[in-house]
Amino acid sequence: MKKIYFMLLAMLAVGFTFTACSDEDPFSTATADDEPRIIAPTFPDRVNGALATVANINRDTNLEIELTVTPADYTTVVWLIDGEEVYTGTNLDISLQAGTYNLKVTASTEAGKSTYREGIVQVNPLPNDPWSPEVGLERIIVPGGKGRFYGDKLDLVESIIIEGKTISAVYVEDPEEGTYVEYDVPGDLSDGKHRVILVDTEGYMYGANTVNVTRNALITSGADRTKAGAVWTMGGLNLDQIASLTIAGQTITEFAQQSATEITITCPELADGEHTMVGKTKSGNSVEFYRKTINTEHTFVVSSKTVLWEGHHYVSWDLPEGDPNRVFNLIGQDVFAAMLPGATLSISYSVAPEAEYHKLETRTAHWTVLPGTDAVEFSEDGETEVQLTQEMLDLIMAQDGFICVGHGYYIDLVTVD
Repeated sequence: MKKIYFMLLAMLAVGFTFTACSDEDPFSTATADDEPRIIAPTFPDRVNGALATVANINRDTNLEIELTVTPADYTTVVWLIDGEEVYTGTNLDISLQAGTYNLKVTASTEAGKSTYREGIVQVNPLPNDPWSPEVGLERIIVPGGKGRFYGDKLDLVESIIIEGKTISAVYVEDPEEGTYVEYDVPGDLSDGKHRVILVDTEGYMYGANTVNVTRNALITSGADRTKAGAVWTMGGLNLDQIASLTIAGQTITEFAQQSATEITITCPELADGEHTMVGKTKSGNSVEFYRKTINTEHTFVVSSKTVLWEGHHYVSWDLPEGDPNRVFNLIGQDVFAAMLPGATLSISYSVAPEAEYHKLETRTAHWTVLPGTDAVEFSEDGETEVQLTQEMLDLIMAQDGFICVGHGYYIDLVTVD
């Protein structure tokens, strides 16, 4: 009997031991030397190298995120928006104007160890807000030059604030380019990205994303494709500052024409294929090239195909009548009048990553689908070809020309072979 009694006491003691372990706080054993970890919430992985969206809210809703970290007692949490520190602590609650923001949160311990999470915050305007999405290269501006914004409800905008400077805005209705506000870019803006604020006639302020201010030479168009030995004109900003261009190892220092917005050279006799180009400005800086991002080395193609149009033109049939980006209609009807059946039209396109879908269709200016063609749906940059028949050419001539329609993409190049 005593043996049973002692066995029961021993089992009871073990039970108390297990109970004490199960009630222990899971973080109580963490020390200041432990690696910091962000336990919740989970930030989504990058998509094709780009940051994923962690929050999509309207501008009348605060961005609220509660972070759980360990070791909780020894970790400091810092929140950054667009690289600027906005809050310290685990519970972020902040109001943001409409726009797209880069959110980063870091968790650092007293021992100097840290980890971080990063993502995109999308803050949407309300239906009656003045609003300006990025359409093309109008977001890259030169101090002392002209700037413009496209968008909605822009007739309500009286002024614009960039880098703390208030600038008068003029509302323009153009039958060819649509509606926009135009402004004089202050000459004393500093280089780099700056957030834009739209101010209405009653003084209310609305977000409109960012502009990129540059004083450096930046080639923005015409640089992607040419023919060997051809006269080659490239467009951009501050191009009068270019001192030299080195193309496939051959340096050119004399230009057929040069201004702030254009530079013309003769392409060296190069074989068809890809080649690289770099440049130097008069002040010794590298010439920059824009192709979705800004780089100092540019890859271009030498091709015997005839280029009909080159640029970066956004297309969305969701835009209203009169908006220049509702369709692509930048190749004249007279160009097609000179074409023969059997010619191949090649259309190079790139995706607008923020669009919910991407579709391209080729039609006449009366919106008639070209016979024998299908809609092209895609999720990455590419090229589509249309072999022109006499029926297509007749329809294009009878219905005022050729257009591309659809949603969520840019047309970058159209050639014919």
